[in-house]
Amino acid sequence: MEDNKRNQISKVGRKPKKDPARHRYSISLNDMENAQFLTLFEQSGMKVMAHFITACIFQKTVKTVKIDMDAVDFHTRLTNFYSQFRAVGVNYNQIVKILYRNFSEKKASAYLFKLEKQTAEMASLCRQVIELTAEFEKTHLQKDK
Repeated sequence: MEDNKRNQISKVGRKPKKDPARHRYSISLNDMENAQFLTLFEQSGMKVMAHFITACIFQKTVKTVKIDMDAVDFHTRLTNFYSQFRAVGVNYNQIVKILYRNFSEKKASAYLFKLEKQTAEMASLCRQVIELTAEFEKTHLQKDK
């Protein structure tokens, strides 16, 4: 009776792998080689070092992803600037409506003349931002071909 229970397949626990990795190898690296190896491992973005080593040994493709934090910071700040610029546009429309609703035609046009000068300055500033953005993208973000 007990032999029968031992021969039966248990349905609890982890399922056995079809082709388990049983063979182990050991290598030794000096300090410089180890630093270079760890740098390559970090650049690969892989989570498991054993997978990285087997990929290197069997010459599988190892993807390395480099993230330029300065470019990310630039993009974040540019996005924030764009949202502020849109908010100014919304406020501009609201001001024009309020001026015409609460003031006479003559007084509203006087205030709008002052607002128009500020708008022209903001438009030139916007052109400068676009030029600087194009220059930054051309010099720093273009991929080397």
